[in-house]
Amino acid sequence: MSKVSYYTAEGLKKLKDELNQLRDVERPKASEAIAEARDKGDLSENAEYDAAKEAQGLLEMRISKMEEIVANARLIDESQLDTSKVLVHSHVKIKNLANKMEVNYKLVAQSEADLKTGKISVDSPIGKGLLGKKEGDVAEISVPNGNLKFEILKIWRE
Repeated sequence: MSKVSYYTAEGLKKLKDELNQLRDVERPKASEAIAEARDKGDLSENAEYDAAKEAQGLLEMRISKMEEIVANARLIDESQLDTSKVLVHSHVKIKNLANKMEVNYKLVAQSEADLKTGKISVDSPIGKGLLGKKEGDVAEISVPNGNLKFEILKIWRE
């Protein structure tokens, strides 16, 4: 069974653009590489042909996986999000109770995660630990280094 993932309009567009790039640009290039290798003679001892066929197989697997992801993607209307608790596409300000450091995150689908821009995956340990929590709650999250405690300071949407 395929997993449904929730995306912003920007994230879904990025996914579809990548899929189109694979289908419309990379696939024809792979076919050309096979044709060029085939023209070089005996296929039984043609390493270039074997490599091109293998690359095409990997590309087709990637296209298939992307098509499945796009087919199971759901667009989220962020204006309808409940801000009383942490959900997918929530912005959240948390405080690490051990070092008192405060950070802002936006919880997103795994393919949209980008720590540099403050977007963490809902599938990450911290993302999972924050889901469903309300302002003022303390989330105790198990990470590879041990357990961390985060206080939820604020939840909002943009």
